[in-house]
Amino acid sequence: MDPILIYGLNALVYIGIFAIVALSLNAEYGYTGLASFGKVAYFMIGAYSFALLVQAGVPWPLAMLLSAGIASLFGLLVSLPAIRLREDYLAIVTLTFGEILRIFIKAEDWLANGVWGMNIAPSFAAGNFSLGLLLNLALVAGILAACFFFMQLLANSPFGRIMRALREDEIAADAIGKNRIKYKAQVFMIGSAMAGLGGALFANFVGYISPESFLPIITFTIWMMVILGGPGSNIGVIVGAAAVQLFERGTIILKDYVDLPVDPTNLQNILFGLIIIVILMYRPSGLFKESKINTLGTRRAMRWLNPSSK
Repeated sequence: MDPILIYGLNALVYIGIFAIVALSLNAEYGYTGLASFGKVAYFMIGAYSFALLVQAGVPWPLAMLLSAGIASLFGLLVSLPAIRLREDYLAIVTLTFGEILRIFIKAEDWLANGVWGMNIAPSFAAGNFSLGLLLNLALVAGILAACFFFMQLLANSPFGRIMRALREDEIAADAIGKNRIKYKAQVFMIGSAMAGLGGALFANFVGYISPESFLPIITFTIWMMVILGGPGSNIGVIVGAAAVQLFERGTIILKDYVDLPVDPTNLQNILFGLIIIVILMYRPSGLFKESKINTLGTRRAMRWLNPSSK
């Protein structure tokens, strides 16, 4: 297979994996207003759970499902004390949880080989790199499509309306009998499960993970994807994930053709910072605006208000 084609397909797999994680943050922040800065923790839990389960002989499809479930359980355990906090304290607690978990895994060799990391045997097409790449791409694309349609259904469901109500005015939502703690915990579980699934796909694709694969910069990268694409827009965050991934790879390639005055990684961070400032100043809603709720009831109401639209 042509090296450029391999590079392009590799980029598509990464875009798909991070789009799934960005969708999970969109559920928490975009629709519900929960500022979770520990997204990398659930991504890491999914990756390590998958690696340990596969190593224990669990079939990879079941290992992926269990990884999502384990990440979801951790999401519940962290959310129960944390979601009672104010937004800024919630962000600090979730950020701290991610870093504590990474240091714990790094320090405890007995759990997952510590700083040496873990190798994950290929789930399919072992020894055939090109076929393995194509199968991984198909798997990631399929799960991304499933997550997207799930998020679309969720956003337009009664549960989705409660999520938006909690984001806009949680006291008002409380006043009409909606238990905000219960709903927020459920949203955390959904978001954590999707992030865990993304982590399992990541581990399955790269074949090797270590604590250094899950630095806090991943959380900030996912936030950039959501802010750039548009919080509350599922299409937007997928476009945001693609834009950020292509931008990261573009700056790395650029150094081979242009004599850069700074390190490419530093250049990425500088340009990302500038882009986020410009987006927040001139288009705070992101590239894509939040879609309106589209249900049978809203369509009937619109037809009743505007009969000529039938």
